[in-house]
Amino acid sequence: MDILFSAFEILLRWDVIIALLIGSVGGVIIGAVPGVGPAVAIAIVLPATFSLEPIVGLTLLLGIYGSAMYGGSIPAILINTPGTPVNALTTYDGYPMTKRGEGRRALSLAYSASFFGGVFSIICLIFFSPVLAYIAPMFGSREIFLAALLGIILVITAHKGQMFAAAMMASLGIFVQTVGMEPIKYTKRYTFDQSWLASGLNLIVVVLGLFAISQAILLLAQEDKRAKAVKLSGGLFQGLKELGKHKRVASVAASFGVIMGMIPGVGEFTSQFFSYTYAQRSSKNPDQFGKGSPEGLVASETANNAVPAAAMIPLLALGIPGEALTAMMLSVFYIHNVNPGPNLFQNHLDFVIALYISLLILNVLVLVFLLFSTNSLLKVIQIPSRFLGMTILILSFVGVYSLRNSFTDCAVAAACGIFGFILRRLDLPIVPIILGMVLGEIMEGKLRTSMMSVKTPVDFINRPIAFILFAIIILIISLQIRTLWKKFKTK
Repeated sequence: MDILFSAFEILLRWDVIIALLIGSVGGVIIGAVPGVGPAVAIAIVLPATFSLEPIVGLTLLLGIYGSAMYGGSIPAILINTPGTPVNALTTYDGYPMTKRGEGRRALSLAYSASFFGGVFSIICLIFFSPVLAYIAPMFGSREIFLAALLGIILVITAHKGQMFAAAMMASLGIFVQTVGMEPIKYTKRYTFDQSWLASGLNLIVVVLGLFAISQAILLLAQEDKRAKAVKLSGGLFQGLKELGKHKRVASVAASFGVIMGMIPGVGEFTSQFFSYTYAQRSSKNPDQFGKGSPEGLVASETANNAVPAAAMIPLLALGIPGEALTAMMLSVFYIHNVNPGPNLFQNHLDFVIALYISLLILNVLVLVFLLFSTNSLLKVIQIPSRFLGMTILILSFVGVYSLRNSFTDCAVAAACGIFGFILRRLDLPIVPIILGMVLGEIMEGKLRTSMMSVKTPVDFINRPIAFILFAIIILIISLQIRTLWKKFKTK
């Protein structure tokens, strides 16, 4: 009980409350603008959070992360254009409902399902926190190295049909993080006598280039678009009541979101796929899916909003990000010398609980905001894409320059932006590069620390958790080799 009171003390500050309001409302607006998404927004805002306290900066970023998917459902349902990539499945049933004159019902149901998914996952994780506080100290250097390696493997295997490309991008990320001064003996690596490479390639500069600048170039390169939105009439409260008719689908979808969110490299898309498949197979009207099924809409929106809180688990408990957005948040911890991992749960459980409570408040704020302001948000959908691209480009370079007042960083970000643009046009994955950079650094540090107490290869896995993680890695690799061999034989 004392920890809960302490968590509320952390949250009940004017700067935290303002960050929560800005993050939640701003995230909804960003999510509603097709072509932006939370990754671009967080990349732009990230440099500004380094001057804030950890709880303030993380609350702001969590606000954007947790609320963007709410906003992303608006253009997905009304104009068949997902505001964020994870709202793509929402178009399957949301837009057909709009075409038959049920746009208001679809939005109301989407908001309610998203709210249920978000709250369900946060409540689960608040109750799991004592368990995590007990388990986290069992992870030493070897276990964290193997967990980071498992994260890399899961990220690669999650890119079905693009595993080779994802592996190459992850390897590139691991290589990029080795550039600069080596952290143990302070020798230069891959600097080629270039003084500007001695400090390495800054993660935030690379993130802004790959995500924000590349997206800006993409928007500027394409034809200028201005969407037409339909005005809605009436209230949006009926979805809260209608969700009760689909409580089984919503509960299963939220459970999938929590489980998949905790696994590095899996996230929203996989949880949506399982939830949508379950809803269709268990439905009395499976033929309606893809044609405007309320159950399909509930399954999609509940699953994707249950993921953000769950995705914080590997980040907070082990210091291992599961995807690009939590990798960006990790830098906020590092800049303030706060190391997420076993010690965070052991010594700062009130801080962790405060983050979860802020996510709970965030969902309430977003739901109330959307129920009363959806018609005003429809104007956001109509922003011309090229104007949006130029705005993102300017803000990105301002953010990069503000980090170290360096034009070199701007040049590196521009190069990363062009590279990211090429990857987007070739439909190649970008996220593995960032995770490779973050997880590669963790793996290198933990491997060097653990090797001091390891004399034989068997010593590396002679502890229960290390052995379990090693067994999971071998199992996943074996299953993937078996799948590839089967495909090869059928050709």
